[in-house]
Order: sequence, then C-alpha cells, then structure tokens
Amino acid sequence: MNTTNELRKSIKALIAEKKVDLFLAWEKGSLPLTATPLFVSTEDQADRAVFDVTCGNNLSIYFTKDRKQFANRKVGIAVKGCDARSVVLNILEKQIQRENVVIVGVPCDGVLDRKKVLAKTDGREVLELIDNGETVTVKGNGFDLLLNRNEILSSSCLACTYPDAQEYDVFIGDARGEVPNESRLKEIHDFQALSASERWDKTRNEYERCIRCYACRNVCPSCYCNVCFVDQNDPKWIGSTCDYTDTLIFHVIRNLHVAGRCVECGACQRACPMDIDLLMLNRKVAMEVKDRFGDIAGLDINGKPAMSDFREDEKQKFIMG
Repeated sequence: MNTTNELRKSIKALIAEKKVDLFLAWEKGSLPLTATPLFVSTEDQADRAVFDVTCGNNLSIYFTKDRKQFANRKVGIAVKGCDARSVVLNILEKQIQRENVVIVGVPCDGVLDRKKVLAKTDGREVLELIDNGETVTVKGNGFDLLLNRNEILSSSCLACTYPDAQEYDVFIGDARGEVPNESRLKEIHDFQALSASERWDKTRNEYERCIRCYACRNVCPSCYCNVCFVDQNDPKWIGSTCDYTDTLIFHVIRNLHVAGRCVECGACQRACPMDIDLLMLNRKVAMEVKDRFGDIAGLDINGKPAMSDFREDEKQKFIMG
C-alpha cells in the first residue's frame, strides 16, 4: 500500500464531498530531512501531500496556536498515533469540538531525528532522502548511505506503544492497537537505578545547557496558555536567565504543567538546539501518571485528563506518605 497516494485520495474525497473546509497534512520540505505542514483547501493541492519518515510535525498545534484560522471551520487532519492523542486531548480540554474535526489516521513506523542522520553523515549535507520502509537512503556530495530505519528514528518513536491513531474517522490501512515495546521504560529504570547524587549530576548536565530559547514550549501541542508562566511579570514566577537554577525550575514547572497531558510525540526534543534529553523527564512523569491514576494521555475520547479528574480508588501514597 502506498500511504501517500491513499492519503491524497482521502483528502480529495473529503474536500469534494464538502466534509471539510480545510485539511492539515504534510508536504515535501525545502530541506530533504524535513517535511513541512500543508494546508489543503482544493483537490489540486491534495497532490502535494506526502507521508514518510520526514513527517515529524505534530499538526495538532495549529488548533490552539492559530485559533483564528480555524474558527467556525470544519477541519480535517492527518495524524500519527501521538498526533491523534493530541487532538483527543484538545477535544477533552474544550479547545476544539469533535464534530468540527475529521481525523484521518496514517500508519506510522516512526519519524526521523535529523540530528541522528547528520551524525551518520559526519555532518555532511544531505541532498536527497529516500524512505524505503525498513531502510532509508540518504545521498549527498560524495556519499550514498543506506541506513537502518531504527538507527535514525526519534527517541520518542523507539519508545512508542501507540504508533497509530486510536481515535479516527478514516484510517489508511489497518490500525494497530497497543504495540508491545519491551525497551520503552529502560532509560527511566536506568535513571532510577542511579544514586541520588548521580541522578542530580545527570539532570544538571542536561538542563544547564538550556539557552531558554523556548523551542520546546513553542512546538509542544499541550502548551497553549495565552500567557506562559515564564512571561508573567506580575507576579514574576521565575528568573529568565540561563543560570542553572532558572533553567531547571523552568523545565520542572513546564513538565508539571503537561503532566497527564504529554503525548510523548518528541517534538520538544527534536526542536531543542542544545540536544537536551527532554523526553526522559516527560516520560518519567507519564509513567507516574499511569501508575498512580491509570491514565495515558489522549487515548480515551470519553475520559478526562488525569489532572482534571478524581476517583476515590486512586492511589494516594503521594499524599498519605
């Protein structure tokens, strides 16, 4: 099955039947390693849509970060598993209405991390990328490399257990449910096995590199406050310097704000110019939320985000001591 062709057919059908006014997809980017968001409003434009290993953008961010464009419009959106969870979360948090969204799921085998690709090419510019399925071919001046897909996938994809949308109106192919992943929590367990001083050193080594560019916040589909806590002047919650104390507080508070809401799409880590391992802390908190509240963000369209719900049978060890 050619996913790109089937996606184009689905988009054209939705537009022709006037089921959507606008469709969000991906198209080939100006750089070989990155697809770019595509806004489709006509059938002809649908021929530009693609889906391959370069389609890392979580398109759901447009629902909350470009609200005016989508007000009073029926919008279709192509989603990977993590993207679909973001859409569900937006619905549960009353940011969008389910009846105004048409969700088209695509079968996802992971998206690349361009930093891992460039590490394989020793930093040489990639001029062409071909997604072969289990392998990826990258070409440039003086090199032609055949890479194993798993060697260049985003860390979020390597730990993914829900690669396909669990909530959708149309799915291209057959949607998988939960996919077992034995290595999913290895990094977290390894971190927890360290001594307190070793955990502190590892944390400091990561977050003291932060330059407060806010790329992680800006690409996060769960960060959509009109005014972020770091931009508050009265009261001013934290300092805005790159000192380790300020950067650590920023990341810890942001992580708490997305607790029970992070879908582990990896957009933050891929966007970070300093290569900070942002996912580890996010996934640590997600593991705690699942263990304590039995909730996985964005899976249940009829549920509630863990931090917005209360059940008498919840584990309360963290309260009782």
